Formats: sequence, C-alpha cells, structure tokens
Amino acid sequence: MIAKISGGKDTAGLIRYLFDTEKAKDHVDPHLVASWDGFAPDPGRTDNFDATRRLLVADLDLRVKQARRLGHAPEKHTWHCSIRAAESDRILSDEQWADIARRVVAATGIAPEGDPDGCRWVAVRHAPDHIHIAATKVRGDLRPARHWNDYLTADRELAAVEKEYGLFHVIRGDRTAAKRPTRAEQEKAQRAGHDKPARERLRATVHTAVAAATSMEEFVHLLSHIDGVLVEIVHFPSGDVRGYKVAAEDTTTAGKEPVWFSGSELAPDLSFPKIRMRLESIEPHAAGQPGRGRPTPWHQATASMERIPHHLDRTDDQASQAHLAAFGESLDALPLLAPRSLRSQLREAASAFERATRSRIQAEHHHGRALRGAVRAMLREPAPKDGATLAMFLDAAILVAIAAARWHQVRHHDQQVVAARQTLLHLQAAYGQAEVAPLAALASRCPPQETVDRHMLHLRQAVPDRLEQIIEDPAFDSLTAVLAEAEAEGHDPERLLQQAVNHRVLDDARRPARVLTWRVQRLSARPAPSARANAAQARSVTAQHAGPREHAGASVATSQTPRARRR
Repeated sequence: MIAKISGGKDTAGLIRYLFDTEKAKDHVDPHLVASWDGFAPDPGRTDNFDATRRLLVADLDLRVKQARRLGHAPEKHTWHCSIRAAESDRILSDEQWADIARRVVAATGIAPEGDPDGCRWVAVRHAPDHIHIAATKVRGDLRPARHWNDYLTADRELAAVEKEYGLFHVIRGDRTAAKRPTRAEQEKAQRAGHDKPARERLRATVHTAVAAATSMEEFVHLLSHIDGVLVEIVHFPSGDVRGYKVAAEDTTTAGKEPVWFSGSELAPDLSFPKIRMRLESIEPHAAGQPGRGRPTPWHQATASMERIPHHLDRTDDQASQAHLAAFGESLDALPLLAPRSLRSQLREAASAFERATRSRIQAEHHHGRALRGAVRAMLREPAPKDGATLAMFLDAAILVAIAAARWHQVRHHDQQVVAARQTLLHLQAAYGQAEVAPLAALASRCPPQETVDRHMLHLRQAVPDRLEQIIEDPAFDSLTAVLAEAEAEGHDPERLLQQAVNHRVLDDARRPARVLTWRVQRLSARPAPSARANAAQARSVTAQHAGPREHAGASVATSQTPRARRR
C-alpha cells in the first residue's frame, strides 16, 4: 500500500472533490467507511446530498473556526491522505478499509488511539482499490495536531498492514535515495528532446568526475572541462571553498538563466564535504609501466573486487558500505574505458547501482582505498586491447553485484536490493558480449588431449563437485588453454586452481569454467615462484597435511576421470 499526504486550506473543496461523480469519472459510489466518532454525516448515503455535505464540512471545521477566533488556527488546516492498494491485491471490504484508516490516523498523530482530543477526520471510499482520509488539523484542546513525519509513520503502519492482511509488499526506502526529478523537470526534458531530465544527467556526470579524480582540485578541473556543463564554485567569506553548483547548458529558466543544482541536491553522496572525504581516502598508485613483476591496474582492481564478497560476509557494516561505494565508483568509470558497443549497458549498470551505494549505514571510506586507487590508475593508462582483461573485470563485478544484493537483503534495504539486481542484469548483458571474442581466442589455443586429461585430474582435486559442470561448459577449452599457458610460464596448475577456488567459492557462478578461466589468467600474470619457493611450500604443506594429502593423492590416482569432449 502507498500513502500520499498533502495539506490545504479548503475543507469544503476537499470534501466536494471526494464525493464528486461528475468530473471524476472514476469515482463510483462515494461514501464514508469511518470517521472520528463513527457518527459523521455521510453525503453518499442520504437523499439530500448538498445539505449533508455542508453539514459534514461544518462538523469538520468546527474546531478550526474556534481556534481562528483565538488567533492561532493553522493557515493550512486540512490534512489529506490517500491510501491505495496494489493492483494485485484482493478487494478489501469497507470494514477492512475502516480499520486501516483508524490505524493510519492514530500512527500519524492526527487522532492518537485513546486521545479524546484527537482531530476530526473522515475516510471516504469512492473506488474499490483506495480510500481518502480528510481531516482538519485542530485538536479538541484547540492546539495544532502533532503529526511530524506523518509520511514515514503512515508508511511504517502500512507496511505492518500489508503483512497482517497478506497484501503485496511495497518496496520502501530509507530516505537515502537521490531526489527524483519533479514532474515539471520531466516534462521540460521531453519538450527539449532529452531522454533524461537535467538533474539525472548532471548526477551521472558528477559521479563520473568523482570516479576519475584523485583530489578536489582535479575534480573541479574535470567538471569544468566537460562540454555542456556549467560549474560555479561557492566560497566562504574567508575564501575557502564551501561547495559547488552545476547546471546543464541546454536547460534554462524562462528568463534564459541556468538551472543550478548543488551537489547535495543531485544526490546525498555528492555534497562537497562527502566527495572530499572519499577522495582523501584514495590509495596512491605507484607509477611506472606494468610488467611481469607488477600487475596492471586492471588486475589490481579485479583482485580488489574479488575480495569484496569476503568483506561483505564480515560483521563490519561500515567497512562493507565503503567497499560497495568504491565498487560503485568503479562502475562509474568503466564506460570511459570500455568499447563503444558496451557503454550503454555499463552506463545503465552504474546508474542502477548508484542506489545500492547508500544506506543508513555510515561508510568508512578508507576501507575502499585500494580499489579506488586502482580505478584511477586504470583511467590514466592506455586501455588494454585484450578483451580478456575487460571480461575478467566484468566477471568479478557480477559476483560483487550478487553479494551486494544478498548483503542489502539481510539488512532489509529493499530499494538497494532491487538496484543491485538491476545492476546484475546489465552487467551480465555486458559480460555476455565482452566474453565472446577472448574466450574464442583462448579456445583456439586448446592444448593436446593428454594435457587436457592431466588438467582434468587437477580440476577433480580442486573442485570435485563441479567437475561435470565445468567439462560441459563451452568455456572448458579456454580454461585448459590458460592452464597450459600458465604451466609453460613455470606455474603449478594444481596450485593455481586451488588458489582460484579458495579465493571465492563457486556457489554464485552459473558457469564456473569461465570464472576459473579469468581467475587463473589473472593469477598466472604474476611471476612464477622459483624452484626453491615451490620446494619450501611443498615441504610446509607436507608437514602440515601429510595424511590428507596422501589420501587425496590416492583418491585421484584410483578414480575414473571423465574424458573431455573435443570441440
């Protein structure tokens, strides 16, 4: 159920509208279902409609007129709350709607339960799926009604009503969402031929600038050099920067003046202080060209993202919120680096996840500094021509989106759950396009069958419960190719597979062969350990797990391993 609350100063006009059946064609059989004392005159159930309507208005306005004579009646003395059920809900009876109305006026403070001085109110039903509550906001003691935060209290009560009545559960927010464009802004954008209002376009632009900047100075510089965007820096009298305002050049007032938005008007996390807090928590990235001894920023960012599900499994909610915010920034930056064919899906993913980056939990942003630093470094180095790097990045991002939805769901962050799931759909669509070429290139380098059989033994050791699923995956040839190439570089394939599996369980992976392909490729980009290091690690493992290792080895030797189909 959804409540919409407004105020006014014309009781007669409000009652006239609620009982009108001529202008409002959807008003059918308007009548009272409840009132402040149960005896209010009902214009819908009388032969003399006009006289009864005037009598009802007089009864509702009685205390307003008394308070007005004393000089302290509120200017907007009417309180109007419409409550609508979902289309999928069953039709409720008048008695059920009456119960809901009484609960709402009690919860909001209009007429608290057991308070003889509660405000006067009536509930009118003129359609099967909703009611209207009309009240005057003067109590019996002639004081104004105490109905602060009435929308939130009504919403909370309606959530309980949904549960008790078995009705559709409405997705509710926590007042951390960005402000929606007004109807006027939406209509203005449509007249100008824009797909989105200026507020939403500027929000996406500022988010991208934040994701690319390493300091407040650079943020202001980047924002000032974006085509179509006007920027104004606001200063304190001392000269220090107080904040900033942005406007779209193509959106002006009737007087041809820019329509300015402060950062906090675009989104809660885009205020000047909050941007500065995030930018101060970026981990500096070492300069220099990547090589075999130093992973690329893409690999570093992917590794940081793969650790996020682990962080979300812990009990530090402030750290988890920070990792989600950092992941959101990586999605904001990704369209700048991706091929043109993927940018639309990636922009939609970033736009959707923007809602999942905020909640009532305060983020401690220093926890996400490694990912933020790697993303900034990605933007400052040439984008890799190898599509495998992007596919690897998107594969990790998909797992983060799944983990984010689960984390928010446990904490009952309903809007954030929906946002994370929408993000997942866009990321999966982008990954579906990005994976085709690099997987085909890897599959073309599939090793001989005897090498494939040997790697299957390693897979049985590392993921025995997923072996059949991995072999049947079309990406199996790509996985054996990266294992063979890693082995040629001096890596131990069995150890690489075990590291890939230990880094993150494959329960969330629909196609585990592809997940393992990208993880093994990223892990093999590091220099292979020396023979001495391998020997030392082998001795350590043997000393600690001699029994289990020997048993496992015997199991592999005696088991029947299925042969892979050559493709």
